[in-house]
Amino acid sequence: MRKTVGVVLLAVGAFLIVLAPLVRFQVADKLIAAPAGQYGVSKLEATNAQYFSTGDLKVLTGNLDITVTTRGDVSQAQGDRVVWDEFTSVNDVTNNKAGISMSERRSAFNKYTGVGVNCCAVNIDKKPVTLEGQIYKWPFDVEKKTYKVFNSTTGKAFDAKFVGEDTVNGLAVYKFEQAIPPTKTQTITAPASVFGVPVAGDIQVDRVYDGKNTFWIEPVTGSPVRQEQQRNEVLKTQDGVERSKAFVATAKMTQETVNELSTNARNSKSQITLIKTTIPLVLLILGVVLLGGGLFALRGARRKA
Repeated sequence: MRKTVGVVLLAVGAFLIVLAPLVRFQVADKLIAAPAGQYGVSKLEATNAQYFSTGDLKVLTGNLDITVTTRGDVSQAQGDRVVWDEFTSVNDVTNNKAGISMSERRSAFNKYTGVGVNCCAVNIDKKPVTLEGQIYKWPFDVEKKTYKVFNSTTGKAFDAKFVGEDTVNGLAVYKFEQAIPPTKTQTITAPASVFGVPVAGDIQVDRVYDGKNTFWIEPVTGSPVRQEQQRNEVLKTQDGVERSKAFVATAKMTQETVNELSTNARNSKSQITLIKTTIPLVLLILGVVLLGGGLFALRGARRKA
Protein backbone atom coordinates (compact mmCIF):
# COMPACT_ATOMS: atom_id res chain seq x y z
CA MET A 1 0.00 0.00 0.00
CA ARG A 2 2.78 2.40 0.93
CA LYS A 3 4.53 1.65 -2.34
CA THR A 4 1.39 2.46 -4.31
CA VAL A 5 0.94 5.73 -2.46
CA GLY A 6 4.57 6.59 -3.11
CA VAL A 7 4.25 5.95 -6.84
CA VAL A 8 1.08 8.06 -7.03
CA LEU A 9 2.70 10.92 -5.11
CA LEU A 10 5.76 10.78 -7.35
CA ALA A 11 3.61 10.86 -10.50
CA VAL A 12 1.42 13.73 -9.32
CA GLY A 13 4.40 15.68 -7.99
CA ALA A 14 6.31 15.29 -11.26
CA PHE A 15 3.22 16.33 -13.21
CA LEU A 16 2.77 19.51 -11.14
CA ILE A 17 6.45 20.43 -11.50
CA VAL A 18 6.18 20.09 -15.28
CA LEU A 19 2.83 21.93 -15.32
CA ALA A 20 4.15 24.98 -13.43
CA PRO A 21 6.37 26.40 -16.22
CA LEU A 22 3.75 25.51 -18.84
CA VAL A 23 1.19 27.67 -17.01
CA ARG A 24 3.76 30.45 -16.58
CA PHE A 25 5.13 30.63 -20.12
CA GLN A 26 2.43 29.21 -22.39
CA VAL A 27 -1.03 29.04 -20.86
CA ALA A 28 -0.90 32.46 -19.17
CA ASP A 29 -0.08 34.34 -22.36
CA LYS A 30 -3.12 32.80 -24.07
CA LEU A 31 -5.53 33.50 -21.22
CA ILE A 32 -4.64 37.20 -20.98
CA ALA A 33 -5.95 39.15 -23.97
CA ALA A 34 -8.03 42.14 -25.06
CA PRO A 35 -11.73 41.14 -25.09
CA ALA A 36 -13.63 40.59 -28.33
CA GLY A 37 -16.85 41.84 -26.72
CA GLN A 38 -15.42 45.13 -25.50
CA TYR A 39 -17.79 47.93 -24.45
CA GLY A 40 -16.58 51.14 -22.86
CA VAL A 41 -17.24 54.86 -22.64
CA SER A 42 -14.42 57.33 -22.03
CA LYS A 43 -14.86 61.05 -21.44
CA LEU A 44 -12.44 63.91 -21.99
CA GLU A 45 -12.64 67.66 -21.32
CA ALA A 46 -11.06 70.61 -23.11
CA THR A 47 -11.16 74.02 -21.40
CA ASN A 48 -11.15 77.23 -23.45
CA ALA A 49 -10.82 75.37 -26.72
CA GLN A 50 -10.99 77.27 -30.01
CA TYR A 51 -12.61 75.87 -33.13
CA PHE A 52 -13.95 77.12 -36.44
CA SER A 53 -17.74 76.91 -36.40
CA THR A 54 -19.08 76.18 -39.87
CA GLY A 55 -22.51 77.39 -38.83
CA ASP A 56 -21.24 80.73 -37.55
CA LEU A 57 -18.36 81.03 -40.07
CA LYS A 58 -16.02 82.17 -37.32
CA VAL A 59 -13.82 80.87 -34.52
CA LEU A 60 -15.59 80.20 -31.22
CA THR A 61 -14.11 79.63 -27.77
CA GLY A 62 -15.69 77.25 -25.32
CA ASN A 63 -15.36 74.31 -22.95
CA LEU A 64 -15.76 71.01 -24.76
CA ASP A 65 -17.22 67.71 -23.62
CA ILE A 66 -15.78 64.74 -25.57
CA THR A 67 -17.31 61.26 -25.41
CA VAL A 68 -15.64 58.19 -26.92
CA THR A 69 -17.75 55.01 -27.13
CA THR A 70 -16.02 51.74 -28.03
CA ARG A 71 -17.80 48.51 -28.91
CA GLY A 72 -16.29 45.20 -30.03
CA ASP A 73 -17.54 43.45 -33.15
CA VAL A 74 -17.60 39.88 -31.86
CA SER A 75 -18.58 38.47 -35.26
CA GLN A 76 -15.21 39.57 -36.72
CA ALA A 77 -13.03 38.33 -33.85
CA GLN A 78 -10.95 35.41 -35.06
CA GLY A 79 -7.72 33.80 -33.91
CA ASP A 80 -5.42 36.43 -32.42
CA ARG A 81 -7.39 39.44 -33.67
CA VAL A 82 -10.27 41.50 -32.32
CA VAL A 83 -12.22 44.26 -34.05
CA TRP A 84 -13.49 47.34 -32.23
CA ASP A 85 -15.71 50.15 -33.49
CA GLU A 86 -15.37 53.63 -32.01
CA PHE A 87 -17.61 56.70 -32.14
CA THR A 88 -16.44 60.10 -30.88
CA SER A 89 -18.70 63.11 -30.35
CA VAL A 90 -17.68 66.61 -29.27
CA ASN A 91 -20.09 69.07 -27.66
CA ASP A 92 -19.50 72.75 -26.95
CA VAL A 93 -20.87 73.19 -23.44
CA THR A 94 -20.17 76.94 -23.25
CA ASN A 95 -22.03 77.91 -26.42
CA ASN A 96 -24.64 75.15 -26.11
CA LYS A 97 -23.67 73.55 -29.42
CA ALA A 98 -24.02 69.78 -29.64
CA GLY A 99 -22.17 67.65 -32.15
CA ILE A 100 -19.63 70.23 -33.33
CA SER A 101 -17.50 67.26 -34.34
CA MET A 102 -18.35 63.59 -34.82
CA SER A 103 -16.13 60.81 -36.09
CA GLU A 104 -16.09 57.03 -36.47
CA ARG A 105 -13.27 54.54 -36.52
CA ARG A 106 -13.14 50.80 -37.11
CA SER A 107 -9.95 49.08 -36.00
CA ALA A 108 -8.61 45.53 -35.94
CA PHE A 109 -5.63 44.59 -33.78
CA ASN A 110 -3.79 41.70 -32.22
CA LYS A 111 -5.48 40.98 -28.89
CA TYR A 112 -2.15 40.12 -27.23
CA THR A 113 0.23 42.77 -28.58
CA GLY A 114 -2.22 45.57 -29.46
CA VAL A 115 -0.61 46.01 -32.90
CA GLY A 116 -2.94 46.96 -35.76
CA VAL A 117 -4.18 44.36 -38.25
CA ASN A 118 -5.36 45.34 -41.72
CA CYS A 119 -8.57 43.46 -42.34
CA CYS A 120 -12.30 43.57 -41.66
CA ALA A 121 -12.95 46.88 -43.51
CA VAL A 122 -10.94 49.03 -41.09
CA ASN A 123 -11.65 52.69 -41.73
CA ILE A 124 -11.84 56.23 -40.40
CA ASP A 125 -15.13 57.97 -41.17
CA LYS A 126 -15.89 55.26 -43.77
CA LYS A 127 -12.60 55.86 -45.62
CA PRO A 128 -10.25 52.84 -45.80
CA VAL A 129 -7.08 53.19 -43.77
CA THR A 130 -3.84 51.25 -43.27
CA LEU A 131 -3.29 50.51 -39.60
CA GLU A 132 0.15 50.47 -38.02
CA GLY A 133 1.53 50.44 -34.49
CA GLN A 134 -0.40 50.25 -31.22
CA ILE A 135 -4.13 50.83 -31.60
CA TYR A 136 -5.99 50.76 -28.26
CA LYS A 137 -3.79 48.78 -25.92
CA TRP A 138 -0.04 48.29 -25.61
CA PRO A 139 1.72 44.93 -25.34
CA PHE A 140 1.87 43.10 -22.05
CA ASP A 141 5.08 43.81 -20.12
CA VAL A 142 5.65 47.22 -21.72
CA GLU A 143 9.30 48.18 -22.07
CA LYS A 144 10.98 51.53 -21.53
CA LYS A 145 11.45 52.20 -25.23
CA THR A 146 9.84 53.91 -28.21
CA TYR A 147 6.63 52.44 -29.65
CA LYS A 148 4.73 53.41 -32.78
CA VAL A 149 1.17 54.49 -31.93
CA PHE A 150 -1.56 55.01 -34.52
CA ASN A 151 -3.05 58.51 -34.72
CA SER A 152 -6.61 58.56 -36.04
CA THR A 153 -6.59 62.27 -36.99
CA THR A 154 -3.77 61.84 -39.51
CA GLY A 155 -4.39 58.16 -40.27
CA LYS A 156 -0.71 57.41 -39.60
CA ALA A 157 1.49 55.99 -36.84
CA PHE A 158 4.12 58.09 -35.07
CA ASP A 159 6.74 57.34 -32.43
CA ALA A 160 5.72 57.55 -28.78
CA LYS A 161 8.88 57.90 -26.69
CA PHE A 162 9.30 56.70 -23.12
CA VAL A 163 9.91 59.78 -20.95
CA GLY A 164 9.78 58.40 -17.42
CA GLU A 165 7.90 56.61 -14.66
CA ASP A 166 4.88 58.09 -12.91
CA THR A 167 1.90 57.15 -10.75
CA VAL A 168 -1.80 57.46 -11.50
CA ASN A 169 -4.16 56.93 -8.56
CA GLY A 170 -1.33 55.17 -6.74
CA LEU A 171 -0.70 52.83 -9.69
CA ALA A 172 2.86 52.70 -11.08
CA VAL A 173 2.83 53.59 -14.79
CA TYR A 174 5.15 54.42 -17.69
CA LYS A 175 4.74 57.78 -19.41
CA PHE A 176 5.13 58.16 -23.18
CA GLU A 177 4.99 61.27 -25.37
CA GLN A 178 4.16 61.37 -29.06
CA ALA A 179 4.86 64.42 -31.24
CA ILE A 180 2.79 64.78 -34.43
CA PRO A 181 4.46 66.94 -37.10
CA PRO A 182 2.33 69.33 -39.21
CA THR A 183 0.24 67.06 -41.44
CA LYS A 184 -2.41 67.98 -43.99
CA THR A 185 -5.56 66.05 -43.18
CA GLN A 186 -8.17 67.62 -45.45
CA THR A 187 -8.74 70.11 -48.27
CA ILE A 188 -12.04 71.99 -48.31
CA THR A 189 -13.66 74.64 -50.47
CA ALA A 190 -14.96 77.75 -48.72
CA PRO A 191 -15.91 81.36 -49.51
CA ALA A 192 -12.80 83.55 -49.81
CA SER A 193 -14.49 86.32 -47.82
CA VAL A 194 -14.67 84.11 -44.70
CA PHE A 195 -10.86 84.07 -44.49
CA GLY A 196 -10.26 87.64 -45.57
CA VAL A 197 -8.84 86.71 -48.97
CA PRO A 198 -9.50 89.55 -51.47
CA VAL A 199 -10.81 87.46 -54.34
CA ALA A 200 -14.31 86.64 -55.52
CA GLY A 201 -15.91 83.26 -55.07
CA ASP A 202 -14.56 80.22 -53.34
CA ILE A 203 -11.03 79.15 -52.48
CA GLN A 204 -9.42 75.91 -51.37
CA VAL A 205 -8.20 75.66 -47.80
CA ASP A 206 -6.01 72.95 -46.26
CA ARG A 207 -6.64 71.69 -42.76
CA VAL A 208 -3.22 71.11 -41.12
CA TYR A 209 -2.84 69.25 -37.83
CA ASP A 210 0.04 69.00 -35.38
CA GLY A 211 0.14 68.24 -31.69
CA LYS A 212 1.43 66.17 -28.80
CA ASN A 213 -0.18 63.14 -27.21
CA THR A 214 0.79 61.88 -23.77
CA PHE A 215 0.01 58.33 -22.64
CA TRP A 216 0.21 56.87 -19.13
CA ILE A 217 0.45 53.08 -19.47
CA GLU A 218 0.28 50.39 -16.78
CA PRO A 219 3.28 48.28 -17.89
CA VAL A 220 2.20 44.78 -16.80
CA THR A 221 -1.14 44.84 -18.64
CA GLY A 222 -0.33 47.41 -21.34
CA SER A 223 -3.50 49.26 -20.39
CA PRO A 224 -3.79 53.03 -20.90
CA VAL A 225 -4.97 54.64 -17.66
CA ARG A 226 -4.71 58.30 -18.62
CA GLN A 227 -4.34 60.31 -21.80
CA GLU A 228 -3.86 63.94 -22.80
CA GLN A 229 -4.10 65.36 -26.33
CA GLN A 230 -2.72 68.73 -27.36
CA ARG A 231 -4.19 69.59 -30.76
CA ASN A 232 -3.29 72.48 -33.01
CA GLU A 233 -5.31 72.40 -36.22
CA VAL A 234 -5.30 75.41 -38.54
CA LEU A 235 -6.70 76.31 -41.95
CA LYS A 236 -4.19 77.41 -44.59
CA THR A 237 -4.68 78.67 -48.11
CA GLN A 238 -2.73 77.08 -50.96
CA ASP A 239 0.04 79.65 -50.53
CA GLY A 240 0.79 78.22 -47.07
CA VAL A 241 -0.57 81.22 -45.16
CA GLU A 242 -2.54 80.42 -41.99
CA ARG A 243 -5.99 81.96 -42.32
CA SER A 244 -7.86 80.64 -39.28
CA LYS A 245 -7.77 78.24 -36.37
CA ALA A 246 -9.64 75.02 -37.05
CA PHE A 247 -9.39 73.23 -33.71
CA VAL A 248 -6.98 74.24 -30.95
CA ALA A 249 -7.41 72.50 -27.61
CA THR A 250 -5.87 70.42 -24.85
CA ALA A 251 -8.15 67.49 -24.13
CA LYS A 252 -7.70 65.55 -20.89
CA MET A 253 -9.49 62.47 -19.60
CA THR A 254 -11.96 63.24 -16.84
CA GLN A 255 -11.09 62.05 -13.34
CA GLU A 256 -14.04 59.64 -13.49
CA THR A 257 -12.63 57.99 -16.61
CA VAL A 258 -9.11 57.88 -15.13
CA ASN A 259 -10.52 56.25 -11.98
CA GLU A 260 -12.33 53.60 -14.00
CA LEU A 261 -9.35 52.82 -16.24
CA SER A 262 -6.88 52.64 -13.34
CA THR A 263 -9.21 50.35 -11.38
CA ASN A 264 -9.59 48.04 -14.38
CA ALA A 265 -5.81 48.03 -14.91
CA ARG A 266 -5.18 47.25 -11.24
CA ASN A 267 -7.65 44.32 -11.35
CA SER A 268 -6.14 42.99 -14.59
CA LYS A 269 -2.64 43.29 -13.12
CA SER A 270 -3.75 41.22 -10.11
CA GLN A 271 -5.18 38.55 -12.41
CA ILE A 272 -1.99 38.46 -14.45
CA THR A 273 0.11 38.13 -11.29
CA LEU A 274 -2.15 35.29 -10.15
CA ILE A 275 -1.87 33.44 -13.46
CA LYS A 276 1.79 34.11 -14.22
CA THR A 277 3.31 34.04 -10.73
CA THR A 278 1.11 32.79 -7.89
CA ILE A 279 -0.42 29.71 -9.53
CA PRO A 280 2.85 28.46 -11.11
CA LEU A 281 4.68 28.98 -7.80
CA VAL A 282 2.00 27.07 -5.85
CA LEU A 283 2.08 24.25 -8.42
CA LEU A 284 5.86 24.08 -8.19
CA ILE A 285 5.94 24.04 -4.38
CA LEU A 286 3.13 21.49 -4.18
CA GLY A 287 4.87 19.34 -6.80
CA VAL A 288 8.14 19.37 -4.85
CA VAL A 289 6.31 18.49 -1.62
CA LEU A 290 4.45 15.60 -3.25
CA LEU A 291 7.61 14.40 -4.95
CA GLY A 292 9.39 14.41 -1.60
CA GLY A 293 6.47 12.62 0.01
CA GLY A 294 6.51 9.99 -2.71
CA LEU A 295 10.24 9.35 -2.27
CA PHE A 296 9.77 9.10 1.49
CA ALA A 297 6.91 6.61 1.07
CA LEU A 298 8.89 4.46 -1.35
CA ARG A 299 11.92 4.47 0.95
CA GLY A 300 9.67 3.37 3.82
CA ALA A 301 8.16 0.63 1.69
CA ARG A 302 11.64 -0.72 0.83
CA ARG A 303 12.65 -0.80 4.51
CA LYS A 304 9.47 -2.66 5.40
CA ALA A 305 10.09 -5.15 2.58
